[in-house]
Order: sequence, then C-alpha cells, then structure tokens
Amino acid sequence: MGGRAWQDRREVPGPNVAASRSGARPQCRDFRAHRAAVLLNLLAHFGDEPGLGVEAGRRYHLSLHGASGLALISSRTLRDAMDVALRYVDLAFAFGQLTFTEVGEQARLRFDDSAIPEDLRAFRTERIMTGIHTFGQDMFSVAIPMSSVRFRHAAPADTTRHRAVFELEPEFRAEVKELAFDCAYLDIPLPQANGWARVTCEQLCRDLLTTCRAWTGVAGSVPDLMVRNPGEIPDQLAVATGLSMSPRTLSGRLCEEGTSFRVLVDEVRQMMSEALLTHTGMTTEQVAAQLGYAEPAFFIRAFRRWRGGPPQEFRAGASGSRASAAAVSRPSSRRAPFWTSTSTSPMTHKEMAETCSP
Repeated sequence: MGGRAWQDRREVPGPNVAASRSGARPQCRDFRAHRAAVLLNLLAHFGDEPGLGVEAGRRYHLSLHGASGLALISSRTLRDAMDVALRYVDLAFAFGQLTFTEVGEQARLRFDDSAIPEDLRAFRTERIMTGIHTFGQDMFSVAIPMSSVRFRHAAPADTTRHRAVFELEPEFRAEVKELAFDCAYLDIPLPQANGWARVTCEQLCRDLLTTCRAWTGVAGSVPDLMVRNPGEIPDQLAVATGLSMSPRTLSGRLCEEGTSFRVLVDEVRQMMSEALLTHTGMTTEQVAAQLGYAEPAFFIRAFRRWRGGPPQEFRAGASGSRASAAAVSRPSSRRAPFWTSTSTSPMTHKEMAETCSP
C-alpha cells in the first residue's frame, strides 16, 4: 500500500462526488451519511488496493474509543470484555450488528453488515473484523489465535495483508462473516484488569450513549470524540479534524442541528463529572482539573448550574450508587488516574497457551 492512502487523506475530495453516486444529498445532516460519502471517495481513489479494509482495521486500537475502550481493556476476562462490547457497540461502530455465541469449544463472533451500503460493505467488514482482532491484541498484548476467519465478499487478488494479521488464510464467499477462536481464551485473566476502572468507564459509556442518542447527525458523533482521551477534552479544531471537516463547517452543521460546540462540551463535562464524583474518590479539585477547568471555582459554579448544588452535595446524594461499586478494588485519590497508569508485562503466546491448557 505504501501508506499513500493514509498520508494523502486530506487530499481526498469531500462528500459531493460520492453523494451523487450513492443518491444521498451532498448536504445531508446525518453524519453517518457524511462518513459513508467520505469513504466512497477514499475507495474511489484507492479501492483497488487489496486488503485496504484490513490495513484500516489494523490501526483501529482501543485507545481510539475513550471510555468504551478503557472499559474493555480493564475488564476481568475476555468474556467480561465481550459483554461490555456487545452492550456498548454503538460507541464503536456506526453500522452493523455483532452477535456472540459459543458452539462446542469454539467462540464465534459474527458481524451483520446488512445495514452497510453495498459499495462500502467489503471495506467496512474487513475494517471492523480486523479491528476486533486488534482489540484482542490490545487487551492481551499479543494476538488471540484465530481458528477461522470468514468473509462473505469475494477474495481479493492478494491476501497478504489478511494472512499477516490473522495468521491464516481467510475463507471468502462464506455464508457468514465470522471470527472463531478457542473458548478457553474467554476466561483468561486480562493483564490490565481493574474493577474500579471498569465500573467508572461503564458509567461513562451509559451516559455517553444517552447523550449520543439524544442528538442526531453531527452532534451525535461529537461527544464520543470528546471522551476518547478521558484526561483531556479536545478543542473544536481537534474534534473537527477527527470528523474530517473544518471548524467552521462543524460550527455550521451544529447550528443547523440546533446546538453548538460549547453546549456539547458542557454536556460532556456534566456527564463526566457526575461519573467521577459517583464512582471515584477524586476530590473536587482533581475532577475540575480532569475536566480542563483552570480553577476549581469555575467547575463548582458550572456544577451548581447543572445540578442546583455543589459537587460535594451531589456526591453525598449518590452514596447508594457508590455502594454498588464498593465491592471492587479502588485506588486512593492520590494514585494517578487509571488512564495514565502503566500496563503490566505483556503476555506471550506461550503463556497464553499454558493458561489455556487443561
């Protein structure tokens, strides 16, 4: 591939060309349609390159998914992580549906791509299924060996990228799109398991889903980008870049949808502050710093506007919610936030095999 498709992504035209091909309106307010149009343009320029979706999925790491990614990587086992993934899949994938089953000694993760436009289907399916495989590698620090990988689309002219990632030759023109692996891997303890972190991140995921579903179009995608790095809420330029548009275009589209970047930042800060006050031992000063406030007084003033009282009062009233999380281990308030902590030593393929052995 030579990396050209990714290095030159800023030179790919906007959605107008693709919109005319797909029948969508160029100024469609639905951001999913906008992303589909951008992808169509990308494929129009580079789509003949075999394994383009695999290359994209190989770069699709958990760190790109903020709270949902942290909830996955801090899960106790892969089985627990699978539960998180299936409940919060809307935060990771714009199209498609995942289902998980255990058949005998095989775990099977199937992807339904019927909601994906036909001309994007092969690329998106490869990207998503490769991305899932990459997630497993992020959680274990080594790749989970696949028993089989199946795609419904025709085999490309060259499957070198597929074989390099999955370490086997995938089956093409299959009846289903599926990743299969040994069930024994489901119950191996994950090296970065952290019960406190998972409880906190799951709460953020629930609140984020509520926020995203309350908005449609571009506004529905902005909150997810804001919490990808829980230690820093990005500015409008960074969010606009992540959405492949200029800050001015982002402002215009949010205005058309009846909101603004400032309003969405306010909602995300409220959501994150309530989760941190409820599920962590962070002080008001630490929460304020985490949310990017220059002074705790500014955060306290904003919180009074959101909830009608100070953060300490909200925390006292949320004691019932905190009791449910008291059973899991939780670091002290002096410990660095979990998203800045270092991981444990990577697990090798040999260690994984020994753990799976009866």
